Amino acid sequence: MAARVEKVVTSGTFNLDGGSWEVDNNVWLLGDDEQVLVIDAAHDASAITAAVGEREVLAIACTHGHDDHVNAAPALSSQVDAPVLLHPADDVLWRLAHSSDRPSAALADGDVLRVAGVEVRVLHTPGHAPGAVCFHVPELGVVFTGDTLFSGGPGATGRSYSDFGTIVDSIRSTLLTLPEETVAHTGHGDDTTIGAEAPHVEEWIARGH
Repeated sequence: MAARVEKVVTSGTFNLDGGSWEVDNNVWLLGDDEQVLVIDAAHDASAITAAVGEREVLAIACTHGHDDHVNAAPALSSQVDAPVLLHPADDVLWRLAHSSDRPSAALADGDVLRVAGVEVRVLHTPGHAPGAVCFHVPELGVVFTGDTLFSGGPGATGRSYSDFGTIVDSIRSTLLTLPEETVAHTGHGDDTTIGAEAPHVEEWIARGH
């Protein structure tokens, strides 16, 4: 079976800097009938496990360490017996969500993960969070952007450990170099494409978000 992308939407809260917001998160499964890579572990480990079914989970790959993307990671890791992967620059955010549990291994820019016969390339895209990464799957023409790029612009940078100039640089230098037809599977909300977002960078800069 060819590799495919599946989405599970989970709901809960995002908590940072003393605030709490209700959010719906996109959890992505990349794989085939035998094995999957889970991208982000948001809110509900059991719902994600149910979507995985009997397939082998090769890893739980986190786009960044905000609690709404990792709050179910330790429980999911236990349920499906898979390692949790996170860029070490987001350890400060991970520790806000989990005081004792630790990620299993580190992600780094240029790493290549493999699942269901396709390569998943790790792109370090700081800005929304210092250790934010995206996962590019050239063979499928998709990139999983987490909270770095959405339909309509970059992820939020108004809270601790984020920076607007940095996220714009990440999008320009890394994501916008991908083919314009590349579909961006985002951490929240609807998909977009690189080509749809590329013309609007100067608008984002002008508005400051």
